[in-house]
Amino acid sequence: MKMATKLDTNFKGREILDSVVIRFAGDSGDGMQLTGTQFTQSTALMGNDLSTFPDFPAEIRAPVGTTFGVSAFQINFASHSIKTPGDRPDVLVAMNPAALKVHLSDLASSGLVIVNTGTFNPRNIKKAGYDTDPLEDNTLEFFRSIKIDISKLTLASVEGLGLSKRDALRCKNIWTLGLMCWMYGRERQSTLEWLESRFSDRPNIAKANVAALNAGHSYGETAEISADLATFIVPKAEKKPGIYRAVTGIETTTWGLLAGAEKTGLKLFFGSYPITPASPLLHSLSNLREHGVITFQAEDEISAICAAIGASFSGCLGITSSSGPGIALKTEAMGLAVSTELPLVIINFQRAGPSTGMPTKTEQSDLLQAVWGRNGDTPMPVISASTPSDCFECAVEAVRLATKYMTPVMFLNEGYLANAAEPWRIPDVENIKEFPVSFHTEKTDFQPYNRNEQTLARPWVVPGTPGLEHRIGGIEKDYDSGNISYDADNHHKMTKVRAAKINNISNDIPDQEIANGAESGKLLVVGWGSTFGAIEQAVRRCRSDGLQVSQLHIRHIWPMPKNIFKLLSNFEKILVPEINNGQLVKLLKAEYLIAAESFTQINGKPFKVADLEAQIRTRLENLK
Repeated sequence: MKMATKLDTNFKGREILDSVVIRFAGDSGDGMQLTGTQFTQSTALMGNDLSTFPDFPAEIRAPVGTTFGVSAFQINFASHSIKTPGDRPDVLVAMNPAALKVHLSDLASSGLVIVNTGTFNPRNIKKAGYDTDPLEDNTLEFFRSIKIDISKLTLASVEGLGLSKRDALRCKNIWTLGLMCWMYGRERQSTLEWLESRFSDRPNIAKANVAALNAGHSYGETAEISADLATFIVPKAEKKPGIYRAVTGIETTTWGLLAGAEKTGLKLFFGSYPITPASPLLHSLSNLREHGVITFQAEDEISAICAAIGASFSGCLGITSSSGPGIALKTEAMGLAVSTELPLVIINFQRAGPSTGMPTKTEQSDLLQAVWGRNGDTPMPVISASTPSDCFECAVEAVRLATKYMTPVMFLNEGYLANAAEPWRIPDVENIKEFPVSFHTEKTDFQPYNRNEQTLARPWVVPGTPGLEHRIGGIEKDYDSGNISYDADNHHKMTKVRAAKINNISNDIPDQEIANGAESGKLLVVGWGSTFGAIEQAVRRCRSDGLQVSQLHIRHIWPMPKNIFKLLSNFEKILVPEINNGQLVKLLKAEYLIAAESFTQINGKPFKVADLEAQIRTRLENLK
């Protein structure tokens, strides 16, 4: 934590911090995600810049008290612009021994750990893998610690409200939230309103949680157990004027799809099958029926994408989503969408694989699957989002490309982006240029695979249009008539024109820009997706020391911007950090024959800024 050297009376004697990283950790039933989310909302209302990292256990319901079931939520908030949830927490809130066991090693040197002593009994200590009580041995000797029996104090705060002991203990996360709100000067009103709304049909539960929240706050005001239990404030961050709200990638993806559909003038149809971490998009879109959104929860992944293709055939905007294993099941239907040349948006919330892998952990390992992972030559555009806010623009762009070029589009999202939160300046949708769809209605010389001379897109005809009856499908069609064709030369021609249509999209996307630094120099760090924030901060730190390093971040993965090779050629060395085993670097080498170097991390977590900074400095040192 970066602290001021004096107290500022404008903040009622609170010590001023430039930034702070807090991690809440406990059992998956302890409500750590809820605690973190509410703390995030309060922080957003205070005007801080912020970035979060929810870390879910891979087990649906691991045995209580084990390390397998630990759930965590990290938030980095500051008085300046930040792009990552922080490398190491300054404060760790450990609700049980297992949480302490899993996360203590990540705590910053001399960091503060707040421990719920009420869960440190011999049984829980043993289940967490400790041989001795970590509160009594030297486990915490290098950290500052505050030991509070949160369980006992929570029970006391809700006494007399008619709750069972089990239900009463469920309020301990809210008690903890109250304490942290006091320590960092967060307002409680938004949480109080949320509790009353969330439990409006169970008033005794609402009263209990409100009491626990206030009790945790009051404890901080009255307790005198440690100098570490002090009060701090992180001043507001300077931001452009506008209306802001804290958003996750799921929310911005939802609104981007809706905005894109409105700009086309089409009705949005979303066909999906539940899978982690894509399921929340179905939940989010299902709440927008008043905007004409149709959602369909199918019996399997294949049904979901085929329903979306059918919706596009009928004149709607067909959209589907999944994660890696589900995308694999959808691949044959993607080929059908390529063959029929119908617009379709496919959203892939990438997670750690292969197969089931680690379903709640983030990864970037589906890039090659998105670009090439289908039978036959089945080209489609691929774009990727870099931040939770960027998901909005990428969703709009996916809709634009799909409808203009009559093609399926793969939108690579990530589990981390889907769940992470940051402040978002709400855009004026009136400023988004419209790209309305015009269905073909002209009967003269109509054939289903007649093509627009500029885009090579075929006409989109709504079934039932008089005189324009036609047939499309997965079997190859004649270039001129649209009839089924097994002619070898025709198949060659159709394959080439479908590829040309996608390649020509490079003429309709912005030129690649350097995101940070000069357009030439010694080292260029090339990234895509969620690595943006960590790369940006690492590059800025190095540039502040006068090092010749720049950052390039790719949104349009396929086809790539026309000028990208020129930019890559302007640097002596290229470094490509990825949360996979080196997929973008393979694509760059295949396309441009460049000598790029790979730096990979495949642990289900975002990059740490310090790790990337070390890699940059090492490679620049080797160039001397």
